[in-house]
Amino acid sequence: MEFSAQQIASVINGTVEGNAEVKVNYVSKIEEGKPGTISFLANPKYTQYIYNTLASIVIVNNDFKPEKEISATLIRVEDAYLAFAKLLDYYNRIKQDKQGVSKQAYISESASIGENCYIGPFVYIGENVTIGNGTKIYPNTHIGDNSSVGDNTTIYSGVNIYSEIKIGNECIIHAGVVIGSDGFGFAPQTESDYTKVAQIGNVILEDRVEIGANTTIDRATLGSTIIRKGVKLDNLIQIAHNVEIGEHTVISAQTGVSGSTKIGKFCMIGGQVGIINHITIADEVKIAAQSGIGKSIVNKGEIVQGSPAFDISKYRRAYIHFRNLENIKSKVDELDKKLKDQ
Repeated sequence: MEFSAQQIASVINGTVEGNAEVKVNYVSKIEEGKPGTISFLANPKYTQYIYNTLASIVIVNNDFKPEKEISATLIRVEDAYLAFAKLLDYYNRIKQDKQGVSKQAYISESASIGENCYIGPFVYIGENVTIGNGTKIYPNTHIGDNSSVGDNTTIYSGVNIYSEIKIGNECIIHAGVVIGSDGFGFAPQTESDYTKVAQIGNVILEDRVEIGANTTIDRATLGSTIIRKGVKLDNLIQIAHNVEIGEHTVISAQTGVSGSTKIGKFCMIGGQVGIINHITIADEVKIAAQSGIGKSIVNKGEIVQGSPAFDISKYRRAYIHFRNLENIKSKVDELDKKLKDQ
């Protein structure tokens, strides 16, 4: 697929400066630009590369003022980074604009499939499933009975969606995701025996949720595990039963959230964070990577780090002393020796 500078400018609401008819068919980093590619300049640290890049088109901010001649055609926009992200999304949607139902897919007679959908080979769609308009389901995906998927959602290969699951509009679910597996519920009977507690709830994903590869979201024991609209989950995350994650919260890879924990809106949670069960995390909280959360965080906007986690400014001051523990101990031992020698 080829696009001219003028066509791209119309997509990202930009102004062309240079050859409006120059065409590109791929993207590149500005420092690795090649003829026929488009790049962008948003970070001033990379300004040096714009003067010798071989990229045919570069997206820049409106206030960019070149100090030397530039061979590339420029497209000026309000925010180069956001414009480039919009362009990538546009390109991706065109590239993945598949439609049609494979003859190798199994679709139950009671299922309802919307218009302009793509159903790939070896997809299984169970009883009473509803699939919205424009949704794409890639090969080897399983959607269990009585589940529903909204409009314009993309489900990549090898996803397992259990029964009774509700997925909203414009969601993206990456390969290997499991939604609706049993929550970890067992009642101890003796020292060596546990009775499984049936997990009869479901999972609800609201609109515009994105779930990274190989992430698992357990169904509720009763009620629902809920991922609110706009939430973004990275790869390899574990969300336990009856967890609720507030709107537009983002969580990085290898984080685990234990059962019945409630996470607020607009939170940012780093990688490898562990969060215990039955606690509440306030809105706009930020949790640094590898932190351990053992109690509720009640203050909106608090930033924490450590295991157990506490206020990040106090953590950083304490860490300075921790790094100097060996020197501090040596000084204490020296003082102790002097006192004993007196």
